[in-house]
Amino acid sequence: MSTAVSKNTSTIKLNTGYTIPQVGLGTWRSKENEGYKAVLTALQAGYRHIDDAAIYLNEEEVGRAIKDSGVPREEIFLTTKLWNTQQRTPEEALNQSLKRLGVDYVDLYLMHWPVPFRTETIKDGNYLTIPKKADGRPDVDEEWNFVKTWELMQELPKTGKVRSVGVSNFSINNLKELLSSPGNKLTPAVNQIELHPLLPEFALVDFCKEHGIVVEAYSPFGGQDAPVLDDNIINQIAKDHGADAGQVIVSWGVQRGIVTLPKSVTPARVVSNLQTFKLSDDEFRSISQLTNSKKPKRTNAPDMSPFPLFE
Repeated sequence: MSTAVSKNTSTIKLNTGYTIPQVGLGTWRSKENEGYKAVLTALQAGYRHIDDAAIYLNEEEVGRAIKDSGVPREEIFLTTKLWNTQQRTPEEALNQSLKRLGVDYVDLYLMHWPVPFRTETIKDGNYLTIPKKADGRPDVDEEWNFVKTWELMQELPKTGKVRSVGVSNFSINNLKELLSSPGNKLTPAVNQIELHPLLPEFALVDFCKEHGIVVEAYSPFGGQDAPVLDDNIINQIAKDHGADAGQVIVSWGVQRGIVTLPKSVTPARVVSNLQTFKLSDDEFRSISQLTNSKKPKRTNAPDMSPFPLFE
């Protein structure tokens, strides 16, 4: 049986009232001209959702591609993220991102990690870095925490510089702490996490849905070494539908009600990743159950001790 794949134009409503396209282009590790070309290709192919971050060091290229694409800014859902060194000053960091992107506002601004970094060792004024202690580990700021950062971030939509704010790499426990904190007035619009068939995060997704938080999946193909794309079950489903493995995985994420952010700098792959189709119940279930027979695999697990990530 072959199912025609088609350009995905589905959207989800955020708890802020804005809508977010369900498939977007991830730009992590898209450096210099690669990032520019990928965003330009994506927008020309019909993407209307671009996901960026200050620490990706490519906001200028992404902004230039948006401008050169000819697609009106108001038609594009644009995300960027607050880096760990600037959690005490999120509005200043947002202003810097807007300047680099060359835009007046972003649609979504995320706290990149629930971990603030100390900046005392930064001597050149470049906060888009990972300050290290003498032992080589990140210099975590134990006198600050993500709850304080969120109290500042939740005020940003009032400035008109961002429409929605959210978080990234937050666990259930992190979200519980944020939501129950005395100063919290705003539920995050989004939690962007690593999510793919070998890290399906069922409990975290359920928790987010219960609280009106949209889940976004980064590294939907399983990270740089892409173990998911080689899976036999996924490739058989792809073959049955005349599709490719990437389209199967994006379709699975979309069917779960998750915003999926495939990343590629290969033009043909950028285009094909926007094409999705409806999986049968059996196909959907077989992908969802891959971790019953295969070991779960997290590909992005930096050491930010003493902060316990993902717990």
